Amino acid sequence: MDFNVRKLATDAGIFFSRAVQFTEEKLGQAEKTELDAHFENLLSRADCTKNWTEKIYRQTEVLLQPNPGARIEDFLYEKLDRKVPARPTNGEILSQFMLEAAKEFGSGTPYGSTLIKVGDCQRRLGGAEREFLQSSSISFLTPLRNFLEGDWRTISRERRLLENRRLDLDACKARLKKARAAEAKAAAVPDFQETRPRNYVLSASASAAEHELRVAQTEFDRQAEVTRLLLEGISSTHVNHLRCLCEFVEAQAMYYNQCHKYMLELQRELGSCSGDIRCPDSSDVGSPADPSAFPSQSSPSALETDALQIEEVQPPASGTRTAKVLYDYDAADSSELSLRADELITVYTVPGMDSDWLIGERGNQKGKVPVTYLELLS
Repeated sequence: MDFNVRKLATDAGIFFSRAVQFTEEKLGQAEKTELDAHFENLLSRADCTKNWTEKIYRQTEVLLQPNPGARIEDFLYEKLDRKVPARPTNGEILSQFMLEAAKEFGSGTPYGSTLIKVGDCQRRLGGAEREFLQSSSISFLTPLRNFLEGDWRTISRERRLLENRRLDLDACKARLKKARAAEAKAAAVPDFQETRPRNYVLSASASAAEHELRVAQTEFDRQAEVTRLLLEGISSTHVNHLRCLCEFVEAQAMYYNQCHKYMLELQRELGSCSGDIRCPDSSDVGSPADPSAFPSQSSPSALETDALQIEEVQPPASGTRTAKVLYDYDAADSSELSLRADELITVYTVPGMDSDWLIGERGNQKGKVPVTYLELLS
């Protein structure tokens, strides 16, 4: 192993000189070369870009993959330079469970057939989510990570090198200042007994310090220019990140549009189911379903209304039940019965009626009432 003692001693001397200069600056015992205002603004802008890019990157990771265990697993695979194994989305897992349940319950039953339809929709939603995750990772996360792990590391390295050059420059300035002070003092009080005048030695020391200062100033100026060019490149980074952000928004909008399309299709499929299954429309969220808003599914047709005369309907000998009204309901026509929340009425059904409606009686009043507004008690 090559062991260069001279180089080691030189590096140790430089490190010690920088440490002394840095300590004296912190203690206010040494002057510090200040950068110009434009350079300081570039440094501040770069730090701001790095900090916010890092926060946006981390939170986007959480958005795309909420499971911290999965994020750690992906990180380890990336560091080991191995391909991340395919991982099913939550929608795909739910779809699998629903389809397996449908097989157990029987695909011919209302519940089993509905499980199949919903499970298929969840599978498509999971596929759309997978495409969104892949697209966002490529178009948005990867450029941000490349900046943090590539460009920013280069900028940080050059900034550290610039700081070292500044410390060297200020140390040379301090040595030159001391040499000139000693030279001036020796010139003011000459010692005629010395065979070699002391001011000659001090003059040579000052000349050497001036040479070191010129070299340090040149290296500092060169490094400052390199660092300035890298910092000015932050503007290009912003432009690139803006483009990536727009692509991320487009991918997100496409994903949500697909999800909305799949859910509308599922609603139409479930809405066409026969029997007792009824799925409210999206406008019903947070409020009771108004059967009058869905004439094709909820309200009897004109033919059925003519055929069914409320006044002629008689309660069956058995089969009447007591129901509690959950919400207020205003009758749409004379064949319906207005309801008030929390009141109790008697309800029953008659052949030929829509499954979403019952005949309700309250005293001498009688009319059709929507099932969704009732809680059957007995």
